[in-house]
Amino acid sequence: MLEKTTRMNYLYDFYYSLLTPKQQSYMSLYYLDDYSLGEIAEEYDVSRQAVYDNIKRTEAMLEEYEEKLLLFQKFQERSKLLKHVKELLNEEHPSKQAMLEVVAELEKLD
Repeated sequence: MLEKTTRMNYLYDFYYSLLTPKQQSYMSLYYLDDYSLGEIAEEYDVSRQAVYDNIKRTEAMLEEYEEKLLLFQKFQERSKLLKHVKELLNEEHPSKQAMLEVVAELEKLD
C-alpha cells in the first residue's frame, strides 16, 4: 500500500495540472493530507462511493498519462544516473569514459 501511495503522490506531482480542480482536491486530500473517503465525502457533501469512484478514475487517468508521457519513469532513471555520477566523482581517479557514458544516458532521456 505504501508503494502505491508513493507512486500516486509522484504521479500527482507530475500530472496534477492535467486534472480538474475537483480531481486535484480529492487526490490531494486523500493522498497528501491522508483524509479518509468519509472525511472527503463530508467535506464535499457527496457520498463516500462518489469520492471513491472519482479517486479510482483519477488514479487510472494518472497511470494513462504516465504510460504515454513517461515523466515519472524518466525522473527515476535520471535520479539513478545522477547518483551514479556522484559515486564516480567520489572515486579517487574517476574514469572519464564512465562519466561520458553516464552523460550520454542522461542525454537520451530528453
